[in-house]
Amino acid sequence: MYSALRELLRDHTGGAPFTCFGAFHLCFIVAVFVSVAAVFFRIGRKRTGGGSDSGMRDGRRRAYEKAARVCIDLAFGLYVLDFFLMPFAYGEIDIEKLPFHVCTATCVMCFLSVRTRALREWRIPFALLGFLSNLVYLLYPAGVMWYAVRPLTYRVIQTLLFHGVMAAYGAFALAWADSELSWRNWPRNLAAIGGMTLWALLGNTLYNGTAAEGTRFYNWFFVVRDPFGAVDPAVSPYLMPFLNTAVFFAAECLVLALFNAFRRRSAGEKESDR
Repeated sequence: MYSALRELLRDHTGGAPFTCFGAFHLCFIVAVFVSVAAVFFRIGRKRTGGGSDSGMRDGRRRAYEKAARVCIDLAFGLYVLDFFLMPFAYGEIDIEKLPFHVCTATCVMCFLSVRTRALREWRIPFALLGFLSNLVYLLYPAGVMWYAVRPLTYRVIQTLLFHGVMAAYGAFALAWADSELSWRNWPRNLAAIGGMTLWALLGNTLYNGTAAEGTRFYNWFFVVRDPFGAVDPAVSPYLMPFLNTAVFFAAECLVLALFNAFRRRSAGEKESDR
């Protein structure tokens, strides 16, 4: 049984490897965007609540809530399942997949914020951070390209599927939200990024610096080194936590502005159709 699963899930090399924005990657990205757009279109066309404006809005919010819950349950399930399949795929349980990186950490926090009452007020801050981080990694999966494996390999499919579902969750969670998208909630959005930064610093401190020679270097949430190599490594540990926080917060503000503009335009079009 182990040998069969190992052969099925291991990294398959040779032949044309997975490349960023190659044919397989582009097709996967298009599939994610088309699927999300199709759900938005279907819900937007749905008429519920007896035809009244408030009833239709509530009906659409419930539909977005259902879509978001399905996505976060699926993403969390993929994340947990990965720990059981990693020994077959990689020959070990990869410590890189611990929830210290922004993508995996937001998956856990988004799941908890949806499923527990205590974290409900943090649902949108975590959804915003999860949407941005997973969308960026879906578009540029650098960690996958390091291994030069073929596209139809567990490592590639699991990574793209997980980040695609997480990005979809973020989109549906924002559509599900209402007053939480107000600019007045910026302190909570900033606090979520700051908390993620401190959590990543803890993980990097625990697992770096004392490991044996030849083990991997961890840079969870890019708070130890600049991922693009533009900042001096001697300065990076002191600069990157603040730079990362500023960049992600600015990106979240942009997402909120675009999403609120889209909602206002959509509301205006519905008024003009009456």
